Amino acid sequence: MFLIVAFVFLIIFTYFIVQTLFWYRQTRFSSRRIRKRVIFKHGDCNVVQGNVAKRRRRYLQDIFTTLVDAQWRWTLLVFACSFLISWAFFGLIWWTIAYAHGDLEWIDNRDNRPELIQNMTHTMCVTEVRSFISAFLYSIETQHTIGYGNRFVTEECPEAIFTICLQCITGVFIQAFMVGIVFAKLSRPKKRAQTLLFSRNAVICHRDGVPCLMFRVGDMRKSHIIEAHVRAQLIRKKVTKEGEVLPFYQQELKVGADGGEDRLMFIWPTTIVHKIDRHSPLYMLSASDMLKERFEVVCMLEGVIESTGMTTQARSSYLPSEILWGHRFVNVVSFRKETGEYEVDYTLFNNTYDVDTPLCSSKELDDLKEEYSKNHKAGLDRALSAGLLKHISSVASVDHMDPASDESLDSGRLHTRSNSIPNGALATELEPLNNNTPSFTVGGSSILPSITTNFQSINEKINSTNGSSTHNNNNNNGSNINHSSSNTSLKAKSSRRLSIKQDQLPVDSLC
Repeated sequence: MFLIVAFVFLIIFTYFIVQTLFWYRQTRFSSRRIRKRVIFKHGDCNVVQGNVAKRRRRYLQDIFTTLVDAQWRWTLLVFACSFLISWAFFGLIWWTIAYAHGDLEWIDNRDNRPELIQNMTHTMCVTEVRSFISAFLYSIETQHTIGYGNRFVTEECPEAIFTICLQCITGVFIQAFMVGIVFAKLSRPKKRAQTLLFSRNAVICHRDGVPCLMFRVGDMRKSHIIEAHVRAQLIRKKVTKEGEVLPFYQQELKVGADGGEDRLMFIWPTTIVHKIDRHSPLYMLSASDMLKERFEVVCMLEGVIESTGMTTQARSSYLPSEILWGHRFVNVVSFRKETGEYEVDYTLFNNTYDVDTPLCSSKELDDLKEEYSKNHKAGLDRALSAGLLKHISSVASVDHMDPASDESLDSGRLHTRSNSIPNGALATELEPLNNNTPSFTVGGSSILPSITTNFQSINEKINSTNGSSTHNNNNNNGSNINHSSSNTSLKAKSSRRLSIKQDQLPVDSLC
């Protein structure tokens, strides 16, 4: 009886120890919540459920999941207590059977007072059960099928036969249950997530002219994650149009590997990119706003473990203080010529370097680009409509000629059309522009002097062309007329014409 009381006292003491440690754990997590983040860097959730009705009963209804989710010390404690309690319980039953059948008294008289049982015969239910200790040892031997040979059950007591069957079934059930819990804890995918890495910091820089939020993920094992895909959510406070305050409003961030799809070929560390465009929740944030805002970017990497086929998820998060503006990740993959393999240097996994990045928000940057493009286009339109097109139109309407005589000059930039200009008239008409040049400026440079120069060069080419053609004609006819007189007579006979169409003006001469 003393052992039974001691065992009950041990169970009560263990219960108080468990309650004390549970309270200490709650206090420790409460102190960690001062950091104000939903997901810790190692992936644990900073959420504690409180004031749950019938909490213990709900946990006991799903005891298997409770033990799998519990820490190892509690699982091992339950593992040991389950066997100890079962051994003690059935040991007590075996002692009760022996006591009720008179086995204890018979053994005591046989050992101490044999003269009292000289002419008596007695068949025991379980041989050599002298006390509770011997009954406890027999319970262990029966439950684990040890069988040392000194203690065994006889055919005298049916209740002993029933008890031995019940204990064997109970022992197998307890072993299967506890082995399943231990195996589930060892093989659960949460442990696989410990070898999936997230970079210590996220960065913001430009990629292909677009501001991007980037972070890096990596896998330390050679067995890859199949069907790996990544997600990211922004958690921050929001006030709706109706005035409702949402303290933890979740917004999905569109992310992908190198700015593409969220499916990864996860064979080496990969940079995950979120483009900060007009659809991004970070579109209005500048570098200074990033330090003032309170939000958290939660990142999740999910996939199937290649070796076990189980789905795993790794998590991490980034606060505004952990996002580096104007930084870029260092490359960690290099090729080794000695072995012909690609090597990943995880010592550089968290390293970044500075890059030139505008400190304004993406919206302000887009507004500046749009304003610059509008001003550039407006200056070009003013330059075309102020006086240049007027002079060209008046000159181009002087004469007409057959379209068959059209020809192209200046490498195809100015083409002859049905509206023609007599030779030498172009420079005469543009002479007022040379004397009184309008101040049209596009991009900081005047445009009309360059255009006048182009027209003058065209007239020079026309004159040189006319001169060469006249010289060839005189040689073919065999006449002795000099070069200047032939040139004059050719102008008198037929004047060469240059036609210019308004929409064929070279654009590069205006910029």
